[in-house]
Amino acid sequence: MDNNYSLDLSCLSKELRLLLEILKTEDNDSIGVVKKELFIDIDWGGFLQLAWHHRVYPFIYSKLKKADDNRIPPYVIQTLCKEFKKNTLQMLLLSGEMEQVSELFTENQIRLLYLKGPVIAADIYGDISLRTSKDLDILISITDLKSAEELLLSIGYEKEVVPNFLNEWKWRRHHVVYFHPQKNIQLELHWRFQSFPMKEPKFNELWERKRVSTLTSYPVYFLGKEDLFLYLISHGARHGWFRLRWLLDIDQMLRKGLKLEDINSLLSKYQNRKLVGQALILASELLKTHMNEGWEKLTEGTDSKKIAQNAIDFIKGTESLETIMSSECYQYYSLSLKSNLQRFFVFLILFYPNSADPMTLRVPKPLHFLYFPLRPLLVVWRKTRKLS
Repeated sequence: MDNNYSLDLSCLSKELRLLLEILKTEDNDSIGVVKKELFIDIDWGGFLQLAWHHRVYPFIYSKLKKADDNRIPPYVIQTLCKEFKKNTLQMLLLSGEMEQVSELFTENQIRLLYLKGPVIAADIYGDISLRTSKDLDILISITDLKSAEELLLSIGYEKEVVPNFLNEWKWRRHHVVYFHPQKNIQLELHWRFQSFPMKEPKFNELWERKRVSTLTSYPVYFLGKEDLFLYLISHGARHGWFRLRWLLDIDQMLRKGLKLEDINSLLSKYQNRKLVGQALILASELLKTHMNEGWEKLTEGTDSKKIAQNAIDFIKGTESLETIMSSECYQYYSLSLKSNLQRFFVFLILFYPNSADPMTLRVPKPLHFLYFPLRPLLVVWRKTRKLS
């Protein structure tokens, strides 16, 4: 990375700095060389909260459990141990469900690729217990969406009820959420990595580069390493990297030897150099991720540096995703990730009616096409009523 450039990290709390320092360590023995001053006046309750918020507590525990360091209170290790065990059970539960869903879909001629979950933990960390996952994320072809939904409903999953006026989901959504009340498992069914207009590979292209996991006895397919790397970056960037877990994924993939030539052609084809540059800057500055000269060239762009600095505002706190995404700061950040053409399409999508419009003004169904020209007026009307 440019030796003359560094992120402004002055806003990071002492607890977050210590968390990052522990994440950087190569092995258990190196915990002892963490600077003594980083342990002074630490709010250990706040430290645990950050480890939980960033979903890195299993990885932190794996480093601290064998470290003989009296600077860390015993209850901190005990709390991390408890959460580590709970996460391991959760990942085992998800592994079983992952295998069952794969078998069900395959028997019904539906191709599926896992985007996250235990299969990704095993691939990146070599151990499912070192990464957290609250749900299963599955990617399918949009042509199989109806059949896939019928299968999930047939085995006890319930679909999240979401507004869908005039098929707005095609423009504003990229996945549907399902929940199994008996198993307490959430599953996200994706037909895109992220919402339109972001450019991304077609399902058939991803299927050609797929890998098969050795985690389960029945074949479970997931993304090729280059596609997984770029997907995790696009996902992390879209959420402002507000969880360090996503950045740790990138760090671990680079440490395992992912080469720039593996993804170079995809970078040009799908126009995501800016996002990759952002991820590399954040990983280098926060986790001291080592990268060779080829990777460093991607960090030189002014746009990458700007959006990397903007992401620090989301990383430093413990706000929920809903709170972050509703802020004006995030709206500006989200637009900064996109190209000028993508911003133009985002602007156009604003004119597509949504479920709030018929609640504002009811129009007979045969005249629903009128919601398109009426949309700007209805939006202004709602904003005016909200302010009054």
